[in-house]
Amino acid sequence: MAVRLAVVGAGQIGRQHVARVLAADCATLAAIVDPMPTVAAFAAESGTPWYPDFATMLEADRPDGVILATPTQLHVVGGLAAVAARIAVLVEKPIADDVAAAAGLVEAAERAGVALLVGHHRRHNPLIAEAKRAIDSGSIGQLVSVHATCWFHKPADYFAPAWRREKGAGPVFTNLIHDIDLLRHLCGEVIAVQAMESNALRGNAVEESAVILLRFASGVLGTVNLSDIVAAPWSWEFTSGENPVYTRTGEACYLIGGTEGSLAVPQLDLWRHDGAPDWWHPIAAERLAHAEADPLARQIRNFHDVIRGTAAPLVSGREGLRTLRVIAAVKQAAASGHRVTLDQGAP
Repeated sequence: MAVRLAVVGAGQIGRQHVARVLAADCATLAAIVDPMPTVAAFAAESGTPWYPDFATMLEADRPDGVILATPTQLHVVGGLAAVAARIAVLVEKPIADDVAAAAGLVEAAERAGVALLVGHHRRHNPLIAEAKRAIDSGSIGQLVSVHATCWFHKPADYFAPAWRREKGAGPVFTNLIHDIDLLRHLCGEVIAVQAMESNALRGNAVEESAVILLRFASGVLGTVNLSDIVAAPWSWEFTSGENPVYTRTGEACYLIGGTEGSLAVPQLDLWRHDGAPDWWHPIAAERLAHAEADPLARQIRNFHDVIRGTAAPLVSGREGLRTLRVIAAVKQAAASGHRVTLDQGAP
């Protein structure tokens, strides 16, 4: 049976969620909530009730679930309102702009027994499921090292709004959090971080480039090179084909190395030597097959299943919190110039 979902926040990502809910066979759009009066016309186009705020919606209707696509600084307030109303909530990434506030939201949801999901939608992409299957099956042997490249060039007009030039709005927080979430998903927990940042070219208060070292609990070492001022084909956006507005380059953005082979993502090229691993032996790639599917649509399906009690969240509130902790450690390490160790005792 379909679930009734309300989308709170009708910005760019909110409207993508609206489109996915309207197209889903497992969900119907109960409401669009946004304080901007102009959104009323957008809601009317699909015959959906519009409400200026969450409280007003609750006075008129009670959906089965809420997709929270408001600005990041409003995620905790909106999430707590949904938890108080005992309504399952899918919060867009990042779960919050502050680790302590995010932890408070997660704990409140767990105490209330309310499902809390986080919109790290890339985990719902079938190619990531296949990559994880290949790694977990031992196809590349024991993991040794991972490298991620996140290079893209944001145009000058992107920075016209003043907030995009200020601390907290840089690519570490707004873009890299997706990549860190996938590296955690594929390689395990991060236990230590070192980082450097630069704003040498644009001169804004926010970083434009960063290089990061990661140590995983398993002993795996990782490197991440990030910039939003490099014109290049090596980023998830340009390699995965997930969003058709970006050119699909056919390049890799993640390289995952093991003792028996290596995996290039997102192509899923599995590189192995002929015979025993030996640099004198020929090496060749096998491209692993995977289904093509819209991860945002699959995320809606998972939300439906969670609400109906037939599945667990693929990305729970606590998972979103763990990813946020790593991003906070990256920022701390870059600011201090010191290695930052993550507290493995933290929930």
